Amino acid sequence: MIRHARWLALLPLLAQPAAALTLDLPATAAKALDETEPLGSLALATGPWAEGVLPSRTVEGAVTREVWQVPGPGTTLGLLAPLRDQVAAQGYEILLDCEDEACGGFDFRSAIEVLPPPAMFADLADFHYLSAVKDDEALTLLVSRSDERGFVQLLRVAPAEPGTVPAAPAVSSEGPGTGTPPPGDFATRIEGEGRVVLEGLAFATGSSELASGGDAGLAALAAYLAENPTRRVALVGHTDAQGPLGANIALSKRRAQAVADRLASRYGVDRSQLQAEGMGWLSPRATNLTPEGREANRRVEAVILP
Repeated sequence: MIRHARWLALLPLLAQPAAALTLDLPATAAKALDETEPLGSLALATGPWAEGVLPSRTVEGAVTREVWQVPGPGTTLGLLAPLRDQVAAQGYEILLDCEDEACGGFDFRSAIEVLPPPAMFADLADFHYLSAVKDDEALTLLVSRSDERGFVQLLRVAPAEPGTVPAAPAVSSEGPGTGTPPPGDFATRIEGEGRVVLEGLAFATGSSELASGGDAGLAALAAYLAENPTRRVALVGHTDAQGPLGANIALSKRRAQAVADRLASRYGVDRSQLQAEGMGWLSPRATNLTPEGREANRRVEAVILP
């Protein structure tokens, strides 16, 4: 009876899920972004970018997205190393642990999920990425620095709450990390706000040549326009505040035209639904006094036309 009673006392403890990941960040770290999604998906990079493909594994569940900023000097590895040790100590299997060029540089940075500035900033020449899994949980860490501070992005997936209905069957696969937001979600955003920033697009400094990346946003916009053939959008380019206004307006319009060309050639969008415009640095969404703010301002938006 005593042994039986002891087992009964242990049952509630045995039924509890494993403890969630906890990270001990520097005392000066400040939370810059915190988002939760009851049921979503996360693409874990499992290898460096190679031959136009990012090996990845997609995991579904409750998704948490967090960013911390750590003011002051330091190194990217100095931020990452203690966090990596904590992840390993809590039983996670590390799938990929790489830095900037070894990860695949610009192409890798463009293919993974990077939360928007000014909360997050990822220097193409100075970032470190880590992905890991533990049972039915998964995470990615992205660490980088600007001149003034460090940035730590943590994306986590845990089992969804019982009763949460998935939009599609859970899938775990290996392949390019090019997840596309459901067209309905994109439609809600662009019709509710009138515009959507096409995240993940990148251009070389002073160039209108559109690099690879940003496929999720472009595919979602293409799907939206295909479902709404009478709808037209203006693709509006924006720059940071470096250089004269006239030159920046011309450059931002050329960049918007490059996006329109890719939508037409790669995604089959009717060119009559697209119009390219440029605003230069007249409409910033962040300060132009910091590197991360300037990166936030260099963007292309899709704006619904009447």
